[in-house]
Amino acid sequence: MNEQLINEYKNFLDKGKTERECVTQIISLAQKKGYKDISQYNSLKTGDKVYITKMDKAIALFEIGSEKIEAGLNILGAHIDSPRLDAKQNPLYEKDNIAYLNTHYYGGIKKYQWTTIPLSIHGIVCKKDGTKLNIVIGEDDTDPVFCISDILPHLAQEQLKDKASDFIHGEDLDLIAGLSVPQKTDGDKKEEKQKCKKRILEILKDKYSFEEKDFESAELEIVPAGKAKDLGLDRSMILAYGQDDRSCAFTSVRAVLDSSAVKRTICCLCVDKEEIGSVGATGMASNLFENMLAEIISRTEQNYSELTLRRCLANSYMLSSDVNAAYDPMNSHLFDKDNASALGGGIAFQKYTGSRGKSGASDANPEFIAKIRNAMEKAKISYQMAELGKVDQGGGGTIAYHAAKYGMNVLDAGVAVLSMHAPWEIVSKEDICQIYEGYKAFLKI
Repeated sequence: MNEQLINEYKNFLDKGKTERECVTQIISLAQKKGYKDISQYNSLKTGDKVYITKMDKAIALFEIGSEKIEAGLNILGAHIDSPRLDAKQNPLYEKDNIAYLNTHYYGGIKKYQWTTIPLSIHGIVCKKDGTKLNIVIGEDDTDPVFCISDILPHLAQEQLKDKASDFIHGEDLDLIAGLSVPQKTDGDKKEEKQKCKKRILEILKDKYSFEEKDFESAELEIVPAGKAKDLGLDRSMILAYGQDDRSCAFTSVRAVLDSSAVKRTICCLCVDKEEIGSVGATGMASNLFENMLAEIISRTEQNYSELTLRRCLANSYMLSSDVNAAYDPMNSHLFDKDNASALGGGIAFQKYTGSRGKSGASDANPEFIAKIRNAMEKAKISYQMAELGKVDQGGGGTIAYHAAKYGMNVLDAGVAVLSMHAPWEIVSKEDICQIYEGYKAFLKI
């Protein structure tokens, strides 16, 4: 087992709990390997290494190969957003003597899983003068944490009659941020309370240098507090937040940084917004990638051509680096075991994702799958062919079908994850090692 890779991966998870934090880390890793911001180049030649970012929440790494760019790229495409809670634009309020932060959940979650666990706040606050404040509260041992309360079992008779989806409603996922202590006064005056909201605002101003109105231009993400941990007495697994899809993003980045482009240009693309449909300026459904690639072509060709861009996209190969649902022995009825991915089984390839009648799937061509199989077997990589769950049981999607619209060959390839989309997810260390080697093998085809 590659212990160094595992330790680097856990460190990446600890320091990258938001898209912005992941991009910052990826830039740091890339610069150590000689990558430079594309703005530093007017032209590119074989062997040049560049990165392009978008809004600090999406990034692509390119190493230029010797072949003409229109011959296509070998691309590893992952996403770096994960399910979480987001603070609303006007989040701080007081109810009786408790101060709360009002939130809106992001991505597919089981809302009840986010109660009664320690939570942290990560993000930025943008002030009117252009100042950006980086905020991380709840990760240092000396930091306070936050929590969403739940009903005690003694009073939960009505709650326990509800469906799990109704145990806690979205509007009730509010963080406890402070408490005011009732203070008795002399005479006949009524008991008075400190204004808890006022006190919280004083702390935010004194310690973090922002005021209530600055919430309006803030991006504050609420995530589980704490570090990635080894799981099991044999330490064979990792328990951590955000492994969908940072397990594949990290290994994709490392694979590109530890590889060399020979003929075909190689690329690692890490995008945002996959968990909410790949929408927005930093999501794969936008023109993000073709705009990035246009910047590359404008520097590798004497005359920029839209046709060159289209040919490059159509001739490219992509592994959509995204996770798959791990077979769960405790809930085996949800899986077709012969077509499920197991923890420790190596790379999980999915010919199609989507739901029910393959809705939303790219459905990879068998010719391309055969090429990938050949590359994996030559490199002695463990892999498994799998789907998300039983037909009609549910389903899910990745960025694969957004890439497939360009006409390129795309296949989903990731690690199996147990408890996917929970605050703490489980992967196998062996799978992390196998997928890193598998991604490197793919980049050579």
